[in-house]
Amino acid sequence: LLGLVQVHGQGGVKFQNWAKTYGSSPELYFQPTSVEEIREILDMARQRDKRVKVVGGGHSPSDIACTDDFMIQMGKMNRVLKVDKEKQQVTVEGGILLSDLNIELSKHGLALANLGAISEVTAAGVIGTGTHNTGIKHGILPTQVVALTLLTASGEILECSESINADIFQAARLHLGCLGVVLAVTFQCVPQFHLHEVAFPSTLGEVLDHLEDHLKRSQYFRFLWFPHSENVSVIYQDPTNKPPSSSASWLWDYALGYYLLEFLLWISTFVPGLVRWINRFFFWLLFSSRVENIGVSYKIFNYECRFKQHVQDWAIPIEKTKEALLELKAALENNPKMVAHYPVEVRFARGDEIWLSPCFQRDSCYMNIIMYRPYGKNVPRLNYWLTYEGIMKKHGGRPHWAKAHSCTRKDFEKMYPAFPKFCSIREKLDPTGMFLNAYLEKVFY
Repeated sequence: LLGLVQVHGQGGVKFQNWAKTYGSSPELYFQPTSVEEIREILDMARQRDKRVKVVGGGHSPSDIACTDDFMIQMGKMNRVLKVDKEKQQVTVEGGILLSDLNIELSKHGLALANLGAISEVTAAGVIGTGTHNTGIKHGILPTQVVALTLLTASGEILECSESINADIFQAARLHLGCLGVVLAVTFQCVPQFHLHEVAFPSTLGEVLDHLEDHLKRSQYFRFLWFPHSENVSVIYQDPTNKPPSSSASWLWDYALGYYLLEFLLWISTFVPGLVRWINRFFFWLLFSSRVENIGVSYKIFNYECRFKQHVQDWAIPIEKTKEALLELKAALENNPKMVAHYPVEVRFARGDEIWLSPCFQRDSCYMNIIMYRPYGKNVPRLNYWLTYEGIMKKHGGRPHWAKAHSCTRKDFEKMYPAFPKFCSIREKLDPTGMFLNAYLEKVFY
C-alpha cells in the first residue's frame, strides 16, 4: 500500500454545460492533480462498478459530458510540459485551457494555426469533440495534434502518434471521451502571427455563385447568412504584418447590439413574425458596412458567443454547399411559421484521416444554425431543427459531435467508413464501458 494517494470526491456538485441546456448530478466529483490520483479514481470506480466521465470546460452544447456516477474535472492538470522550439511543437496536460495555452505560446513566439470561436475549452476536450474553425487549407483542430498520452480503463498509459499505436492515435484524435483519460497532448504550432480581418456585406446568390473565388482569396474565409433575407456578411481573415487596429465599435457591437438583440428576440417569442425583421435590422445595424480588425491571431479567431443558445452544426461535402443552403432558404420561404435566428454560419475545412472526424476523407462545409434563448426562454425550434437535419442527411452530412443531434449508431455506421474500427478500439480499451454515458450509448448501441 505504499504511495497510496487518498482522493476525495465531492458529493452534491451540480454539473451544467455552458449553454445550460444539459446538466447532471454526479455522485462524486473529482479534481485530480496527478496521474496517480486519476488511477485511484478509476480503481475506486471499478470496485464500486461506477462509470466515469472526464470533463474539461463543459462547453459542449449537448449532454456528451453528463453522468450521474463519477465525474473527473481536469482543470488542475493544466501545465505546459514541453516547448520544442525547433519542431515548433508544444506538449501540454489535457486540462489546460486554450485561453492559457494561447498566452503561453505567444511568450515563445508560437501560435496554433487555427482555433475555434471559444478558448475557455481544454486541450483534451477540444480534440474529443472535433472542434473546428474555417479555412479550406486547414483541418479541424485535432489535425494539429501530433501525439497524445492516454490513460486507459485498466490504468495502462499509452503513448500514441503516427508511429506508435497509430490506430489508437487516429481514434483518439477525436475520442468522444470514451477511450480513456487524455493526460497529455502535443500540438504542432506555427510561428506567432497577426490576422487582418475584413467583414463586408454581400448577397447569398453572389457568395454561392463565386464560392471558389472566395475560398482562394482568403485563408480563413467564412460567411454569415441572415435567414429570411438575401443578406450575407462575408468574413476574410488573413495573416498580415500590419500593427493591430480596429474599426469596430465595442459599444454598438457588444453592449447595445447584444442587449437589444436579446430583448427583441424575447419579444419575438410572442410575435414570431418579428424574427425576419429583427434579422434584417441587425444586418443593417452591425453588418451592412465594411469593418476591419487587425490583431494577434488568437484574439481574431475568438469571439463572443453572446448569450445562451441551441445550436446544430453539420459538415457536408463541400460541393453540396450551394444546393443545401438554397434548400434551407426555400424551406423557410415555404413555411412562414418556421422562424430562424441569425446567423447561419458557413465555414470550411480540409479533409483528414481521423476516423470519427466529420471531415474524414473529404473537404467539407460546416453549416451552423442557431436558436437563441433570450433570458433563458426556449424558442420553438423543432420544425426548423428537423428540416435542417433532413437537408443535411440528404446531402451526406455528419453532425458535429459536441452539438445536439438525433443520430444513432445506425446513422454513424452509414456516415463513417471507419466506425467499426473505432468501435473495436473502444471495446479493446474499455471492455466494461467505464467511460460510457447516455449520449455515448446512443452512439455505440
